[in-house]
Amino acid sequence: MFMQLDRNIKIRILTTFLTRCVEAMILPFMAIYFTQRLGAGIAGLLLLINLLLQITASLYGGYMADRYGRKKVMAYAQIIRFISVLVMTLANSPFLDSTWLTFSMMLLLSLCNGMFNPAAEAMLIDVSTKENRAFIYSINFWAINLSISIGAPIGGFLFATHRTELFMIMGLASLATLILTLFFIRETHFPDAESRRQYNGKGPIRNMALNYKLVAQDKLFIIYSVSGMLIRSLEIHLYNYISVRLQKEFEPQQLPMLDNFTFELTGIRLVSLLQVENTLIIVCLAIWAASFVRRFRPARIMYIGVILYTLGFTIVGFSNSVWLLLVSMLGATIGELMFTPIRQAYLAGIVKDQARSSYLAVNGLLGQFAGAFGAIGISLGAVLHSSYMAMIIFVMGMTGLLLTHYVFQRLAPGESRPQGSAPTAAKV
Repeated sequence: MFMQLDRNIKIRILTTFLTRCVEAMILPFMAIYFTQRLGAGIAGLLLLINLLLQITASLYGGYMADRYGRKKVMAYAQIIRFISVLVMTLANSPFLDSTWLTFSMMLLLSLCNGMFNPAAEAMLIDVSTKENRAFIYSINFWAINLSISIGAPIGGFLFATHRTELFMIMGLASLATLILTLFFIRETHFPDAESRRQYNGKGPIRNMALNYKLVAQDKLFIIYSVSGMLIRSLEIHLYNYISVRLQKEFEPQQLPMLDNFTFELTGIRLVSLLQVENTLIIVCLAIWAASFVRRFRPARIMYIGVILYTLGFTIVGFSNSVWLLLVSMLGATIGELMFTPIRQAYLAGIVKDQARSSYLAVNGLLGQFAGAFGAIGISLGAVLHSSYMAMIIFVMGMTGLLLTHYVFQRLAPGESRPQGSAPTAAKV
């Protein structure tokens, strides 16, 4: 079935794999790099600036992709991205070692990623159908996790000693992605003259603001995006509150291995084990799960998946039993495999055709707020017992499920949009 997909889809999945793989080798370790060079306080501020710039660029890129076409925005973003990686490589070479030049190029890289992503996601929707979207998102989900499982260990071993070589690999991957974008991806969105017209001659900034005001008025879309933010925030807790909790509460255990060798399992190592379990299950089962869930009603599968996901992370939020944690992560990961492709497919049907990139940029913005819940979880975990934190995790997951059900109830059978009127799509 994969070979029957549109060429743009196959290229997009390939470029996603290449980009995520090389970024996993470098970007997760840049916080350590800046902390060592500039100190924790400055490093945290710089990373916050980087995040805010990426969010702003995403909103602008989504608007421009709807107004001028997907490929044009993707091509410009890839060209600038390639240049930024080249300069970043030079800034980490034997000829030049510049922390601030590295940060400047990282800002430029984040700007390009922000502009690129809404256009690329909208292009996937443009060339997909209602019947094959869940399968496409399953393949894409699998490719992302496979790329991270390959790239992250390589970066962990080589970043400290072979940073220049890793940036060179990133440059080659950026060049390959640029060539594929320029010469093999075809345009899928052709806005007419009317859709390009300015709002009452107010200018591009005012025009963009009015565009996103109309997106924000789409109640169904906003509720669906908020539900996704709540559900996705559960996994963020694994990297924040749950990591801190297990480091503090879990009593190290000596696990017997071969030849009388024992392995000390600490809280941090247990968190890493849970993360590896999650990634390996997704890599091994994502394709099979995509075929399996097609036999059942999508909404029902999604409900079951979110419940498993929520219960799994609820137990991980308070338990200190190794086996119970491993079984709970298994259940949470199976739930994630069940609901993720279906949720993305429904999102593709909910967004308005005339402003797909803008809608997806807003959805991505709300998705960024899931990270904020992870940070808040650390603070709450410092004053609340783990059982109360587990209850909060459960309530968040169930609230996300109820909001999703609210949206589904307002979708006409077999339709993407709800019955009745909805805000007019933005003219971009």
